Amino acid sequence: MNNVYQIGSGDLSFELIERILTENLKLELAPEAKERIQRCRDYLDRKIAESDVPLYGITTGFGSLCNKNISADELGTLQENLIKSHACSVGEEIRPVIVKLMMLLKAHALSLGHSGVQVITVQRILDFFNNDVLPIVYDRGSLGASGDLAPLANLFLPLIGVGDVYYKGKKREAISVLDEFGWEPVRLMSKEGLALLNGTQFMSANGVFAILKAQRLSRRADLIAALSLEAFDGRIDPFMDCIQQIRPHQGQIETGDNFRRLLEGSELISRPKQHVQDPYSFRCVPQVHGATKDAIRHTASVLLTEINSVTDNPTIFPDEDLIISGGNFHGQPLALVYDYLGIALAELGNISERRVAQLIMGLRGLPEFLVANPGLNSGFMIPQYAAASMVSQNKMYCHAASSDSIVSSNGQEDHVSMGANAATKLFRIMDNLDHILAIELMNAA
Repeated sequence: MNNVYQIGSGDLSFELIERILTENLKLELAPEAKERIQRCRDYLDRKIAESDVPLYGITTGFGSLCNKNISADELGTLQENLIKSHACSVGEEIRPVIVKLMMLLKAHALSLGHSGVQVITVQRILDFFNNDVLPIVYDRGSLGASGDLAPLANLFLPLIGVGDVYYKGKKREAISVLDEFGWEPVRLMSKEGLALLNGTQFMSANGVFAILKAQRLSRRADLIAALSLEAFDGRIDPFMDCIQQIRPHQGQIETGDNFRRLLEGSELISRPKQHVQDPYSFRCVPQVHGATKDAIRHTASVLLTEINSVTDNPTIFPDEDLIISGGNFHGQPLALVYDYLGIALAELGNISERRVAQLIMGLRGLPEFLVANPGLNSGFMIPQYAAASMVSQNKMYCHAASSDSIVSSNGQEDHVSMGANAATKLFRIMDNLDHILAIELMNAA
């Protein structure tokens, strides 16, 4: 069926994810994914039954409690307790599309067959996704190492019949919605709570949404800057292909191509110029906008690897007869590129505000503040103030979250990524950029 995507049938891509969201595709587990999940679960059950060796988070406590052994009859209770105790994200409720992305990405990661969950657990995640049963998750509380523990705990509380969800636009107790669908709360087995909570899906979901928005903002920035170049009687020479080819950064070449296409046939651009060159905010658009395009592309490549990875712990390898406590949950790869992307997007706003300032200075035949009878009328004086304020605010948000770390879990988890903070502040930068570009568009028009 064209309106169904089979989770675990292949790698996810940004184009596929956007299609799943915009076309409201339903999700089902691919047969090969079910086989991988069940094979891993069967192996784990055998391993627990046959081995006396402690297995972290499976037959032991968590974090600094890893040396506390758990009896066989309490392994399921251990996992349920984990979700209940860790569900402490705080702050603002995250937008529904991020909740759906988190469920999609977690289901995909579990479908790869290295996590030891039951098939019914993954199926219930898909049931929630397909029926728009959206757990309530908050935007603060993750350190980005041991994955996104707090937000993922809030995401999966409703699977065991606890917590609240949004369903049909109303806030409901999860258990009442489960009853309405005839779904039993999932009875977690060994390892499952840890598999659900350990992972980078909060960071990754925010990143996927950010990449899709950043790509749109980048295209919009080119279009608006081209209009500003016309309004400022700017020169097209800096956008010629020959100058891009002798410094062939991909984003720079793409930006030059965009501007030549957008301004082809423009009478304002083609008329004779009295000035020899334009200010940097116009002349260096290929270099600045292009560098942002390259930053978006690099961030997307890192994120694409991440969303097709297994990021919980411990990791199970049935074919190799191995259960390994590793560090795939650590969000450092994402934290670094999210900080980089934030700086790159902030620079689009920085250079945009400078073009706004050039347009209102009374240069090249334009009236001061783009208004008739300046003095009596203030025109577009204060929108530039607003743009400058947001540019300055974005500079604060560009402080690198990834440069920070703090010790947690009594020293056991002694280095963390802060990738979730890097992800969430991206949206503040992009919201400001949206407004800054709108102000430039108003001035250029």
